[in-house]
Amino acid sequence: MHNITIVYNLAVSCWLGGAALFTFLLTPLIFASYSRDIAGGVVGVLFPGYFRWGLACGAVALLCQIMNRGRFAVASLVLIIIMLALTAVQAFVLEPQAAALKQSIVSFATTPADHPLRVQFRKVHGLSMAANLTVIAGGIVLVMLSSLAPTAESNPDPGKAASQTAASQ
Repeated sequence: MHNITIVYNLAVSCWLGGAALFTFLLTPLIFASYSRDIAGGVVGVLFPGYFRWGLACGAVALLCQIMNRGRFAVASLVLIIIMLALTAVQAFVLEPQAAALKQSIVSFATTPADHPLRVQFRKVHGLSMAANLTVIAGGIVLVMLSSLAPTAESNPDPGKAASQTAASQ
């Protein structure tokens, strides 16, 4: 079970790290470096891979958590399922809607902010941002839960374990 725990921790860490890196470093850097239209195009190209990464890491974490039911197993399973559902909605519903809206908007620089397409894009983008931040928050909670010390039942008395090991030799 120890190897499953390691794979679980790596999957959650990679999911959280990828989401945090993309959200808080890469996207702002791209938008600061290029015009809004070009930056939106670049980020739009990256989104499918970003969501596949989250779905893959989440699936691995879910399988590991199912196999390695430990402390906080139910809470972790529920959280992973919610995070996967949000990532799937982003990948298969919100991102395609946003991409279609972006195709319909000639330029974000010249199209007025109150244009109906821009208003609709802002709504879809806002939902996607909320889902993304929820996934990041969930990843933080999963890391915290996996870092908590095991309970007394799952961690037997070290002296008793040592005497049992010595007796069996």
